[in-house]
Amino acid sequence: MRRRARRTALAALLLAAGATACLTGCRSGQGDTSSGDTTRAAESTASAASAQSASASPSASTPTPKEPFTGLTGAQISERALKATTEARSLRMSGTVPDEESGGTIKIDIALDRRGDCAGTMGMNGQGEAELIKTGDTLYLKYDERFLRAQSKGEPQADTEALVSLLAGRWTKMSAGGADAKEMAGFCDLDKLLENAGGSGDDAPAKVTRGRATTVDGEPAFTLYETDGSERNTVYVATEGKPYLLRFESGSKQEPGALSFTGYDEPVPAESPSGEVLDLDGLDGMST
Repeated sequence: MRRRARRTALAALLLAAGATACLTGCRSGQGDTSSGDTTRAAESTASAASAQSASASPSASTPTPKEPFTGLTGAQISERALKATTEARSLRMSGTVPDEESGGTIKIDIALDRRGDCAGTMGMNGQGEAELIKTGDTLYLKYDERFLRAQSKGEPQADTEALVSLLAGRWTKMSAGGADAKEMAGFCDLDKLLENAGGSGDDAPAKVTRGRATTVDGEPAFTLYETDGSERNTVYVATEGKPYLLRFESGSKQEPGALSFTGYDEPVPAESPSGEVLDLDGLDGMST
C-alpha cells in the first residue's frame, strides 16, 4: 500500500515539474511570429480606439493603458517568465494531471520551497484524498478511508480492512531519507522541481506566440501559446509584479491537464501535526 501511494504522489509532482518546462522553448532567443489575423485585428482596433479617444480629449491627462509586454515577442515574454519562476523561493501548485500508471487523473494542491519542505493534498479519480507534510527530515502522511480503499483495490479484503482500521484519518510519519519516503520527499524540493523546469540544451524549441491580456483567478495576466507539432499548450504569465507563470493548460490529448501556480515566495505551512502520530518506521522495525 505504501509503495503504491508513494508512486502516485511522485507521478503528480513529476508531471507538475514537466508542465513548467513549457517555458524553456525560447531560452536561446528563438524568434516569434504574429499570433494570427485575429490578434492583429484586435491590436489595430485597439490602436484606432486609442487615437479616437485622444482626438476627442486632447487635454486628457490620463495616459492610454499600454498592452502588457509591448514590443516583446512571445519567446521573449516566455524567457522572462522562465527566469522569474525559476528564481522563486517557494510556490504552490494546484490542479489536475494525468497518471500514466492508472490511466486516471490526479488532483494536487501542494506548496513547496527550496528547503525541501512541503504541505498539501492529493487525490486520484475523485476517490478520496491524502494529506502530506514534509518538514525537516520527516515526512507525514494522512489518508482518508476512500483513498485507502481505492488504492487497495485487488488486495485481500482482510488486508484492506486491517489497513483502513490502522491508517484512515490518522497522521503517520517516516524518515524522509528512508527507502519508503526518499523518492517522494525529494520531489518536495523546489530546487529539484525548478531544475527540471529549466529543461536541457538538447530540448527542441517550441514555437511561442503572443495571445492577449486576460485574468487568472482575478490576477492580471497575458496569454502565450506554445505550439509543438499538432499540440498547442496555453500559458498565462503575470503582468503585475514579476512575470511569474500563473497557469498552464495542456493541449495534449494524451496528457491533458491544467495547473495553477500561486503563493510565490510565501511561507510554506509545513508544520508537524499535533496529537498522536503513528511512526511507520517503528512499525517496520517491529515486523523484522
